[in-house]
Amino acid sequence: YSLSFWIRFENDTAKFQFVETIRWLPYSNINFYIGIDGIPSFFVILTTFLTPICILVGFYSVKSYKKEYMIAFFICESFPIAVFRPPDPLIFYVFLESVLIPMFIIIGVWGSRQRKIKAAYQFFLYTLMGSLFMLLAILFISFQTGTTDLQILLTTEFSERRQILLRIAFFASFSVKVPMVPVHIWLPEAHVEAPTAGSVTPAGILSKLGTYGFLRFSIPMFPEATLHFTPFIYTPSVIAIIYTSLTTIRQIDLKKITAYSSVAHMNFVTIGMFSLNIQGIEGSIPLMLSHGPVSSALFLCVGALYDRHKTRIVKYYGGLVSTMPISSTIFLFSTPANMSLPGTSSFIGEFPISVGAFQRNSLVATLAALGMILGAAYSPWLYNRVVFGNFKPNFLLKFSDLNRREVLIFLPFIAGVIWMGVYPEVFLEC
Repeated sequence: YSLSFWIRFENDTAKFQFVETIRWLPYSNINFYIGIDGIPSFFVILTTFLTPICILVGFYSVKSYKKEYMIAFFICESFPIAVFRPPDPLIFYVFLESVLIPMFIIIGVWGSRQRKIKAAYQFFLYTLMGSLFMLLAILFISFQTGTTDLQILLTTEFSERRQILLRIAFFASFSVKVPMVPVHIWLPEAHVEAPTAGSVTPAGILSKLGTYGFLRFSIPMFPEATLHFTPFIYTPSVIAIIYTSLTTIRQIDLKKITAYSSVAHMNFVTIGMFSLNIQGIEGSIPLMLSHGPVSSALFLCVGALYDRHKTRIVKYYGGLVSTMPISSTIFLFSTPANMSLPGTSSFIGEFPISVGAFQRNSLVATLAALGMILGAAYSPWLYNRVVFGNFKPNFLLKFSDLNRREVLIFLPFIAGVIWMGVYPEVFLEC
């Protein structure tokens, strides 16, 4: 059904399409108003694409509370779709925070280790506390302008001082969702403790909510404050790219390696957005879309290994090319995509971002490029350690390659990454 929106979408207009309006709080001039334009259309498709895969992943691995597991993931699909659709910051905020509830339950109930409760609370409290400032800012905007309709707010002029204060409040919320350094601590812990499908959802969908919020609300509503805060965005983004890439090299847990590399890629997106030029912004959207299937495929590869061997420690693996050739081949495909190799979907995003950032600030672009170099260091290192090397029968006793269901799960990821890498025009014309 979500594909029908893309098929019927009219590219020759900038207006919101498929609009639905319900009078919600008429006395406060607040309406439940949803629509879609070119920016969120593919994010809705990405959400509806990843959720059935999450269901298939947990179909046999989840042993308890299966009905509740399915309900939690369907709710977790509904809320992000609702986040991407409303051109209203208040409705956006309501659904943005509603996503936390099913994810908290997924991590806390179906997590894999003893620290899953701590990770669930850490995820919930980090993201909730940051968003409270955004709620105060939205209420202030509503009291000042009498509405929260984005199309009206875009024509409203705030003073530069108010723009700065409101911009800080929105930044406090979105920076945790991305996440940016130093508020990224919740993400590796949440990924490690979550089930495999519970890692796919934050990496593939939820991390896009913060960058989408920057693009939809922060930049167009507060243009003067955005220019004022651009160096403040560049600094933590560059630090995050370099720091998390170096941290990735030092990790011994397969999920943490993938999680930290995910942070580096999403901070590359923020650099592109705040370059404030066509190349940077047009590159950030494909990179967000690419990050969904690429990071999800890596987490699924790790999950396939964990389901069979019950460990994610790198030193216990080696020589899997001889025992799991299909899994090694799919892992081989995901690794260059994570490195942004030309011909893959990530390259379509990172190259324009580098060009746009260089036009704005050559030093930032150079430092951000170090992240790409470090990515080319830790990705082949990880693949070499896991797939090649010495076979370790003392640690891994039972071997079975991917079954038919798991191979079918990976095929859409491979097709999507190649399609986007070879023919990106489809994803840019909206």
